[in-house]
Amino acid sequence: MNISRTGKYYFLKLLRLRGTPRSIAMGAAIGVFIGLTPTIPFHTILILTLTLVSRTSFIAGLITSILVCNPLTYIPQYYLALLIGNLLTPFTLNWEKVKAVLDIVLSDGSMETRIQPLLSLGYEAIVVMLVGGVGLALPFAIASYYLCHFLIVSFRRKRRQKQILS
Repeated sequence: MNISRTGKYYFLKLLRLRGTPRSIAMGAAIGVFIGLTPTIPFHTILILTLTLVSRTSFIAGLITSILVCNPLTYIPQYYLALLIGNLLTPFTLNWEKVKAVLDIVLSDGSMETRIQPLLSLGYEAIVVMLVGGVGLALPFAIASYYLCHFLIVSFRRKRRQKQILS
């Protein structure tokens, strides 16, 4: 499987979605935001909830979440969330403990066996990771909204010009 080809495929899928550029771009921003937060077992549920409440594109959110949070990117994301969370909160958390729990959460066990280690980390660890994840995700979500909106408008404008010329 070619990674760049797969990325291009999903990127074109995103550009070709039906809906207003605002709706698609906001859905994409929600997907980036949730995809960068350390809430892996709940990504789809959170994206569905936020896109329904904001009346934006669920598919755009799902596509961008898959692009930003995948087996190649989740460990660096969690590590950066840990560093940012340690900076923004009075608590400290070490990476070894988080990595051990992350390995269990990403296993093929039932939802109960995957969530139990998260709860065992304790309140302080959850606060550090969530605050760090939000701190990491917010600038990327804002930037992705504007970038996605610009790309969709440009793509549609070029497509319209091609249709007029032919």
